[in-house]
Amino acid sequence: MKGDDIANRLLDLAIASLQLATRLEGTPAGKHIARQLIRCSTSTGANYEEARSAESPADFAHKVGIAAKEVGETAWWLKITERARLSPSTDTAHWVREARELVAILTASARTARKRNHAATNDGRRSGAQCPSPVAIAVGVDGSSDEEADRKVHGL
Repeated sequence: MKGDDIANRLLDLAIASLQLATRLEGTPAGKHIARQLIRCSTSTGANYEEARSAESPADFAHKVGIAAKEVGETAWWLKITERARLSPSTDTAHWVREARELVAILTASARTARKRNHAATNDGRRSGAQCPSPVAIAVGVDGSSDEEADRKVHGL
């Protein structure tokens, strides 16, 4: 998947979350959820854009990892909204699925960048080399957790 495609999907998720948040403001619980949802959903794309202009593969992996965490938090607040039936007229389930897919994509991108950075370091190349564009980063999910990937990459 191309970097612009991911950025557009993150933008769509943020817009849908903002629209949902405006409908939740009527109750104390809704107000709390709306504020949390606004914070995390809008930061996902901003963090991803920061990653796209990263200074190194390690920087890219770190920033994409933050974006993945924020998307995961967005999914959490959307699930609460869905289960509590705070906004039954919206297609919250669709956006929860979309957020989960984006978490998988971003996590895989971060994992790939960490592996490439580790390989470059082990090959004697400088780890501060120019970060490849997100288009060049393979997006595949192998099912392992971030902790497992970190152990593999960092030899822990």
